[in-house]
Amino acid sequence: MDPFLEAGMSLTPLDGGWSGETFLADAGGERTVVRIYADPRHPEHAAEITASLLRLVRGLLPVPQVREVRRADSVGGTPALLVTELLPGVRGDLLLPTLDGTGLRRTGAAVGEIAARLAGMPTLRAGMFVDGDLTIGPFDADLQAWVDRNRSALATHGWTDADLTRLAALADRAQATLDTVVRTSLVHSDLNPKNLLLDPGTLAVTGVLDWEFAHSGHPFTDLGNLLRFDRHPDYVAGVLAAWTSRHGTPDDEALDLARAADLVALVDLAARSGTNPVATAAATLLHAIVDADDWHAAPD
Repeated sequence: MDPFLEAGMSLTPLDGGWSGETFLADAGGERTVVRIYADPRHPEHAAEITASLLRLVRGLLPVPQVREVRRADSVGGTPALLVTELLPGVRGDLLLPTLDGTGLRRTGAAVGEIAARLAGMPTLRAGMFVDGDLTIGPFDADLQAWVDRNRSALATHGWTDADLTRLAALADRAQATLDTVVRTSLVHSDLNPKNLLLDPGTLAVTGVLDWEFAHSGHPFTDLGNLLRFDRHPDYVAGVLAAWTSRHGTPDDEALDLARAADLVALVDLAARSGTNPVATAAATLLHAIVDADDWHAAPD
């Protein structure tokens, strides 16, 4: 029997994610969020890593308090899970379409500040976190190598040899741009409005969610994610203003580095086109970028 049901707890799937592993739990009037790590593709210590990351940044970023972590039980056949508090707020992807230019600029500044704070949390080297102590494991951060690794998968989605050759050349130039920044930082790696909660009145960020893909990497990665699909001029201006205020990088330089850094995620998502709406949209965007030979390009 499910241990939650034994404790009289009800579980309701939460909207917004594609994993189907995140639930709203209600027990005795107290509501929490439960993430169940049932997919075998999760790293062995995924729940512990996320819990450690939340504890690490709590007080610096608005993240939920960790209530409980359970390791997987291979004998009992139960997966690992993480229980956190339920934070207030509205998902950014639901709120942004309702805002006018002023609201978009304010929201951009709020979420841009989150990306800027993350980029200011230094690490010693690039890599994936491999355990609850946040040990950094090996990681190939080269964009050209990443394109090569995903070449076969992209080909199965209709990318021709000519497309892939153009993508490889673009990746080579983008890597040269990225290499101008030599330090690494904590990277959320899925920092977009869908994973941000905002107060609909003040437009302040009340929660940074879904740390599944967090790692140590390029400081401009999260900025690129924030600006991937949401390109309204007022929103972009707000994001870049917050970034420049904290780091001093001129807007055009920051945007160039952000778009270059986001190519890693776009290649990964395009290789999984059709599995969810974000992956499919990313494939369309990457095609437009390759066709224009410009990582600032967007579909017509």
